[in-house]
Amino acid sequence: MPSSDLNPLPPVAENVAEAPRWKIPFSVLVIIHTADLQVLMMRRTNGTGETGEGARLEFWQTVTGSKDALDEAFALTAHREVLEETGIDSRAPGSTLRDWELENVYSIYPQWLHRYEPGVRENTERVFSLEVPSGTPVLLNPREHTAYEWMGWRDAADRCYSSSNSEAILWLPRFVRR
Repeated sequence: MPSSDLNPLPPVAENVAEAPRWKIPFSVLVIIHTADLQVLMMRRTNGTGETGEGARLEFWQTVTGSKDALDEAFALTAHREVLEETGIDSRAPGSTLRDWELENVYSIYPQWLHRYEPGVRENTERVFSLEVPSGTPVLLNPREHTAYEWMGWRDAADRCYSSSNSEAILWLPRFVRR
């Protein structure tokens, strides 16, 4: 039996149907890291989306993304988003995707509310980590990110714009302890 038959995730659709009109308020946060807890951080293309005084152009984060359908499994969303944003296949040999079975519920930043159905103000975010071998190549999606850097987990947490992203990184050693 091929090893791919043992993977519990369903295949990723090659041709996705028309995108929903509204973004679904259920998403994943995936911390990609190596065994020695070097974390992959990426800079968003459009900064924070804020304007005016105090706007930040430097918005660093891990992989995040919303479900494509309400019934899409969080693990499939995590796999798809990692592949789309970084070119990393979470099913590759030596890689381990871990569902922390932890969900954050947070208010959606005001500058992004227009992406959601009117009245939606909160998002539920499921946390995952993906351990990859050192030296795993990264191919950024240029529509989403302009730069990446591998850094120690504490430095990565300090660099995050999002507090839920930063907090998840600080929990990383507890969730991947051997």
